[in-house]
Amino acid sequence: MERFVDVAPGVRLWAEDFAPHGDAVDGSAEPLLLITGANASGLAWPDPLIEQLTERHRVIRYDHRDTGRSTWAFDEHPYAISDLADDAVAVLDAFGIERAHVVGMSMGGILAQLLLLDHPDRLLSATVLCTTALGSGRSALPDPDPALLTLWQELDRPRDREAEIAWRVEHWRALNGTGTPFDADEFRALEERVIAHAGRHDNPAAHARAAQTGLDRGAELADVDVPALVIEAPEDPVNPPPHSGHLSRALGRGRLVRVPGMGHALNSTVVAPVAAAILTQTAPAVADATS
Repeated sequence: MERFVDVAPGVRLWAEDFAPHGDAVDGSAEPLLLITGANASGLAWPDPLIEQLTERHRVIRYDHRDTGRSTWAFDEHPYAISDLADDAVAVLDAFGIERAHVVGMSMGGILAQLLLLDHPDRLLSATVLCTTALGSGRSALPDPDPALLTLWQELDRPRDREAEIAWRVEHWRALNGTGTPFDADEFRALEERVIAHAGRHDNPAAHARAAQTGLDRGAELADVDVPALVIEAPEDPVNPPPHSGHLSRALGRGRLVRVPGMGHALNSTVVAPVAAAILTQTAPAVADATS
């Protein structure tokens, strides 16, 4: 089921709700909210991953502001990154969900941390991957790969559709790293689908322009009382080790799982271990043991 969610005057988000299947019983399966990274549509969550997650959960994914079918109007309605965490709560409200498991990737992991701090009553658990701890920008942790920093300078340059797709595929190649095979056709198909979904191929890179205020809150993570899993991607060129280890230690109830070879991309070779890690975290036995 697809729907639009009003989150601010003149701002609507597209969201998609997947019912559980298999052994899961509709109405009793716990909901799980997927929060994607910066400048990324909710379609960046691979369908095979969602298929595995819906074996146990009702799953919801959505487009951030200025992505996909959501409102593209940053210049008229500017916002801070922290406002995107409030958007996630608004999505839960729109679907009548009191509490959910939350999974955040990259910037989505930052938003999940804000939810842990500001809305712990809405979370059953949190899983974050390919991300860093709030406030880590002032730490001695390593910076992103210089080649990526160069690519990001080209993020919002005007390109025709074919050139844009080619640029995005090369961006995914850099994000993927060398620890797992990179299938250019797989990511080209993803970006063609994302563009068709959005109805446009440009990228205003709004999240790169959004205010970073309110994110220097790493010291508060120690007080988090919600079970939290950090999935480490050892070949991540954006947030390489020891970012994940630092975050898992900073969280009051954090634990760390590594997916060997994984970079900053959900390619077909890492979907199964990522899904297994998430489902282990959301299993009732884990929640009971950590409560």
